[in-house]
Amino acid sequence: MHDLDVGLLLALDALLKDRNVTHAAARLGITQPALSARLTRLRQLFGDPLLIPAASGRGMVPTPHAAALQPELGKILDHLREFANLAQVFDPATSTRTFRIAATDNPAAILAPDLVPVLKAAAPQVRLAIVLPDRSRLTADLEEGRVDLFVGTAEDAAGSLIGRTLFDEEFVTAQRRGHPRGNRPLTLDEYCALDHLLISTSGGSFTGMIDQALAALGRQRRVSVSVQNYALAPVVLMNSDCICTLPRRFLQRFTTALDLLEPPLALDRFQMSAFWHPRMAGDPAHAWLREQVFAAARTQRP
Repeated sequence: MHDLDVGLLLALDALLKDRNVTHAAARLGITQPALSARLTRLRQLFGDPLLIPAASGRGMVPTPHAAALQPELGKILDHLREFANLAQVFDPATSTRTFRIAATDNPAAILAPDLVPVLKAAAPQVRLAIVLPDRSRLTADLEEGRVDLFVGTAEDAAGSLIGRTLFDEEFVTAQRRGHPRGNRPLTLDEYCALDHLLISTSGGSFTGMIDQALAALGRQRRVSVSVQNYALAPVVLMNSDCICTLPRRFLQRFTTALDLLEPPLALDRFQMSAFWHPRMAGDPAHAWLREQVFAAARTQRP
């Protein structure tokens, strides 16, 4: 069996279909001597002439052994073609594949609300898991297929990964509609005097990058509430007089209940990117997932 390769099977199939060395060689895109050499090898492996010159002197006729092989040979080659094309075929409409995206709370909260409907519309049976990244083994998880994509900042991704920017983001400050202060622009004094809500993904912290920006100005704010995930922030804001400064793409979903204001201090914009392992670059299913992620990012307005 290990002497019988696909090239020999294709040669036998072409010879049985065309029954002519010249035509069969043209079908395969090889020379007549190369096909004759393959026929000699096939005869040795099967212990049978397989094809013999026709009595008319034109073309060849199969032996009974070759005639018996022909129907099964066609099935074998069809299966091999399906096998070879398996990874290259992805039909989102029928796929039941599970995709896994590693993302911390911030990018997950920004991206997931737009990504989920995009995926479900195109691939109703596909499953999506959004998981927290294990930074100690993120590259290995991507390489070994335990995670399909990582969404985060460039600082969190290894240089060996392929990355592409999803969106460029800015911060805005939110307060509940009907807040006692009204909805006039915030001054820095007022900003520092109000109660703030802070999202601490590590849990329990009352300081963050905004406090660092304020410290550079010789100012500080009063953070009175700390929560660990983004989902709680709008609920707390809607039911208190706290204010909170978060990415615009997240807060703009809640503008029916929240006022969005420009922060009274300069805050750097930041980028979120998608990263994947180079070995997945040519996989059709993975390429489709990337297209959906970037399409979802484009539906959001800065």
